[in-house]
Amino acid sequence: MANAPECLFCRIVAGDVPAEVLHTTERTVAFRDVSPQAPLHALVVPRDHYENAAALAAGDPETSAELVRTAAAVAVAAGHDDYRLVFNTGAGAGQSVFHAHLHVLAGRDLAWPPG
Repeated sequence: MANAPECLFCRIVAGDVPAEVLHTTERTVAFRDVSPQAPLHALVVPRDHYENAAALAAGDPETSAELVRTAAAVAVAAGHDDYRLVFNTGAGAGQSVFHAHLHVLAGRDLAWPPG
């Protein structure tokens, strides 16, 4: 799938927009969220553009799984055994950048239910 030049996360992946990159793989890029909700709040994105988690899972299930593996590597590298992973799919669920991305949150007590 092609990248979308107007997409913020595509621009971060391309290196056109600065970000604090924490981890990269052939298929994923992880970087710090600019509005952190926990001491560790990273976003893990596929290098290719998919609108949301459902589109990614349907279009490239291996990259979908790699997002979770990358998220685990980011959490462990930051010294966290306990962490939360969140996909927001659609504006009504809080998705504000329409490029699939997985939130990694750790470093504080995370209440349930969220939000």
